[in-house]
This record gives sequence, structure tokens and C-alpha cells, in this order.
Amino acid sequence: MMRRFNLIVLQILVAVVSIALWYALSSYPVFGRILLPPFFFSNPVDVAAQVIDWFAGGVIWKHLWVTLIESILAFVLGSIGGVLVGFWFARQPRTAAVFDPYVKMVNALPRVVLAPIFTLWLGLGIWSKVALGVTLVFFIVFFNVYQGVKEVSPTVLANARMLGMSERQLMRHVYWPSALSWMFSSLHTSVGFAVVGAVVGEYLGSAAGLGYLIQQAEGVFDVAGVFAGMFVLAAFVIAIDTIVSLIEKRLLVWRPEVGEARP
Repeated sequence: MMRRFNLIVLQILVAVVSIALWYALSSYPVFGRILLPPFFFSNPVDVAAQVIDWFAGGVIWKHLWVTLIESILAFVLGSIGGVLVGFWFARQPRTAAVFDPYVKMVNALPRVVLAPIFTLWLGLGIWSKVALGVTLVFFIVFFNVYQGVKEVSPTVLANARMLGMSERQLMRHVYWPSALSWMFSSLHTSVGFAVVGAVVGEYLGSAAGLGYLIQQAEGVFDVAGVFAGMFVLAAFVIAIDTIVSLIEKRLLVWRPEVGEARP
């Protein structure tokens, strides 16, 4: 496998090349014209200056905190709900069959349509954003956990029952380990969706948060501010995802690395 250091160098190189291309195409004409007009695409220098100004002036901290709280609440509540309902449905096939069309129907609803409804029900505070984030996170975790429990090897399950394991022991030693890898795979995706739910809710109606900052910048045609908000948002998601990865490594210490031979 590629060494960790080499991987980080390549990842940084991709970012550097992309930013360099952005700067060149937005600053220097190619065949007599600028391919990325600064009015529509800004440029890395202006975006970086905006980000530095936000952090140096302390403007960004309040908005980051609001979005962080909303995202964490949406992530935690949606994940817990997805895990519990996913296990329940996987262990109760009849219940799953009864509710299957309703789950699919609710999952198919456009979340942007739900945002104004949550705002009407819960107001412009954080809970309308949390509710929107929960609807995004819940179904991702639910479907993965449900599939993870259903994917338990019949041979392993039969052997465990032959050894006299109780339902509680089966849950702890068979079903839970089977679902854990699926669950963490979904949590990595859910991190981004929790933040998306919070930011979309803020964008549609709020007085604070990264979505509010982006909406304000867009309202005055501040393209640098819009891109700055998106870059801060991207870094924000990566930071949270890194924390999830550390927890995953801690809990899945028993799982062999990709390419590692099993004993």
C-alpha cells in the first residue's frame, strides 16, 4: 500500500495544482480572453484574503459555532435513530415488510421542500436546521445498518446458535460486528450530509451560520465571499470526518487492513 506520507504529499499536490490553475485561468488571458472571469469565479488570492479577514476579525467564529452545534445534533440524533431502527427492522422482517413502502416514500421526499416546513413548525432557530439534517443522516445510516445486519453469514449465525448463544449474545458478538463496518461507512457520508442539512437550512432562513454567511455574500454579488464560505465549509467537514475516522479505527481495531491476510 502507498505510504501515508506519500499519500498526503500527492493529496496536497492535487490541491496546489488545482488552485494554481484557478489562479492562472482567472488572471491571465488565454487566446485573448480570460477563461474564468473574476466577476463570476473570483480568484484564490481574494478568497484567501476573505477567509483570513473573517478569522482575524473574529467574524467567523460565531457562525462556525452555530453550524457546528446544528451539524453535531443532526449527526448524533440521525445516526442513533438510523442505528436503532435499522437493527429493529433487520431483526423484525414482518415489521420491515409492512413499513417498507412508507420508508421509501419518506426517503424520496426532496429535502429542500421539507426545509420551509420545518421552519414553519420549529421556527428560525437551530432546531429547524437540526431536523433537516436528521432527515438526511437517518436514512443513510438506517439503510447501511439494515443491510449490515442482513448480511450476517448464515454459517456464523448457525454455529453461534449451536454454541447456545442467547439473543443478547448474538446481538453483541455476531450482529453488531457485522453491522459496524457498514455503519461507519455510512457515518463518513453522513458527516457531510449533516453539515449540508444545517447549511441549507441556514441559507433558507437564519441569522447566523456558514449558510447565512454564504447567503449574505451571494446577496451582494460577493463571489469571493461565497467561495470563501464554501472553502471554510469544506475544511469544516474534513475536520469532523477525521474525528469519525479516529473513532472508527479505535472501535474496529479487530478488522484487518485492506490487503492484509487474515490469520
